Amino acid sequence: MSKYQPPFHMTDKITNLIAAISEQLGQIKVLSKGNLTPHLRKENRIRTIHSSLAIEHNSLSLEQVTAIIDGKRILGNPVEIKEVKNAYTSYEMMLTLDPYSVDDLLKAHETMMKELISENGRFRSGGVGVFNGKALVHMAPPANMVPGQIQDLFSWYKASEIHPLIRSAIFHYEFEFIHPFADGNGRMGRMWHSLLLGRWNEIFYWLPVEELIRSRQEEYYKALGKSDRDADSSAFVEFLLQVILDTLQNTTVVGNDEVEEQKDPLVDTLREAIGKDTLSATEIMKRLGLSHRPTFRQNYLNPALSHGVIEMTIPDKPNSRNQKYRLKK
Repeated sequence: MSKYQPPFHMTDKITNLIAAISEQLGQIKVLSKGNLTPHLRKENRIRTIHSSLAIEHNSLSLEQVTAIIDGKRILGNPVEIKEVKNAYTSYEMMLTLDPYSVDDLLKAHETMMKELISENGRFRSGGVGVFNGKALVHMAPPANMVPGQIQDLFSWYKASEIHPLIRSAIFHYEFEFIHPFADGNGRMGRMWHSLLLGRWNEIFYWLPVEELIRSRQEEYYKALGKSDRDADSSAFVEFLLQVILDTLQNTTVVGNDEVEEQKDPLVDTLREAIGKDTLSATEIMKRLGLSHRPTFRQNYLNPALSHGVIEMTIPDKPNSRNQKYRLKK
């Protein structure tokens, strides 16, 4: 077993931020009755994608990103349009990804960077650095060390008993420190941070934390640089926790709108197909008369999971061959 331990120490600021975030989450849970409306989820998802790509210098506006995701044609840089489509597909995969699986990380990167780089879905084969403009902020470890370091990081996260808010922030820092891919490290690190936190509290699947990170990029790079110089991720953890708290405080809470949820006819069709049974994806597709699995996942299964209409029988292993689904009580 690896003895890998990311360098980190607790601070009073971190303790206070955890308390404040926990209090804010409790208030949101009460006000939202434990769920966010499908409309708010989609709106936040679009804001997340727009901000995450804008951090990587994608120039498309929020309105243009919204139009692309809604299936409309826009005039724009084809590469930037492809980045939006890939990011949306990747985020739609989130509920089916195992946050503790390196294979799922590679699968998500393959989708995120499809037709954008040649090494999509693979760890980098050369050296890379983190730049703020033209200034080198961090030089990543050699490529031959990446697979082992990423496996150590995932193993540490799964075994650690540190609070998930802190642990996921440490993971985010270490991920960016390793910089495992030729490109797409920033967007993958932010997405995986949300995935890890979403397993702890589902609001983080939809919380647009990237918006505040985008507006505080200078602070982001300063925290990253300080943690590098200190050989300790605490400064970066403090920064991310403050961003999470500020995002939660700026979140407009809307209660669970069952009427709006029922306006999705495909989710209603899936609900009726499952009924009182517990079924595999193949069995559900058969009842729906579908044969194309990607269409089934994108239009039926993922929206139903997102809306909280159905649940997995093995939530800790989303891709298990024994996975089945049932209506959520």
